[in-house]
Amino acid sequence: MSPPFGVALVGLGMAVAPHAAALADLRGRVTVHHAWSPSPARRAAFHAAHGFPVADDLETLLADEQVEAVVLLSPPDTHLDLVRRIVAAGKHVLMEKPLAADPADAEALVAHCRAAGRTLGLVLQHRFRPSAERLGELLGAGALGTVVGAGAVIRLWRPQSYYDQPGRGRRARDGGGVLLTQGIHTLDLLLALAGPADRVTGFAVTSAVHRMETEGLVAAAVRFRSGAVGTIDATTAAFPGQPERIEIVGTLGTATLAGTTLDVRWQDGRSERLDGAGGPGGSGADPMAFPHDWHRALIADFVDAVRTGRPPRADGAAGLAVHDLIGAILDSAAREAPVEVRRR
Repeated sequence: MSPPFGVALVGLGMAVAPHAAALADLRGRVTVHHAWSPSPARRAAFHAAHGFPVADDLETLLADEQVEAVVLLSPPDTHLDLVRRIVAAGKHVLMEKPLAADPADAEALVAHCRAAGRTLGLVLQHRFRPSAERLGELLGAGALGTVVGAGAVIRLWRPQSYYDQPGRGRRARDGGGVLLTQGIHTLDLLLALAGPADRVTGFAVTSAVHRMETEGLVAAAVRFRSGAVGTIDATTAAFPGQPERIEIVGTLGTATLAGTTLDVRWQDGRSERLDGAGGPGGSGADPMAFPHDWHRALIADFVDAVRTGRPPRADGAAGLAVHDLIGAILDSAAREAPVEVRRR
């Protein structure tokens, strides 16, 4: 058997809880050697809650040869600089979405990891929901026929207190609002299921529900490269929050993902339903109200990818694809005109 895969955590804020729980489940396969935040209080609280060792400075974990990869959970505006330092130390990177607050930084980050030969994984855990994986299997087998329509509804709720936290909903730190910060998970899954987007027409506003700098309510029409068409409806102003939905319309039937539940109905009368656990899935006031199972599967996939030399299921290319879609929607809204989605 291979020795345990060594990791370190950088960033111990709100996003760390499901990662810590997932890594606890993976003990024996993955060893956490260090956890670090620039805040001594956060380091102490994390150690008390989870028991993993903490480092007093970033240099300690970067110099540790037992650390093969860093799980990066810091704010988006810190990502590029930290990834450069992590890669320079010879480590692989598994990082929270989005790639970066700035599109140019996102491009540079992916290119930097690629040039250094380091594996880059992105925490897009919705891909690992069993219902989403089952729908992917059905689409891969052609069970729904030709896809003619595909869209997403992301109607979440965040109270004003969420945006009152320093940096939340501001372009400098987060890079964007509902699309890049919350909707990115569902939009990534939509692209994974329906294929690349080709052209969009979008509208984006900051609604009267919130005081924030970035977009809080978005509506867009999308044409996919396959010829399928659909819509994207996203907001954090829909009290009390609803499970996000993806609908795929095919020539043989229709599939609907509502949160963690999959419903498929075929024109010949057959149907299939897969109920998934997950509660509200983070759609309401508590963005962390979901199980850590999907994080555990994602981390396990990343470890296997590094060990075997294959790309992770959620990699830098996937991150750039969903960044391109989000950028095109916001560009269209600003121009008040249709916009082509970048082809790579």
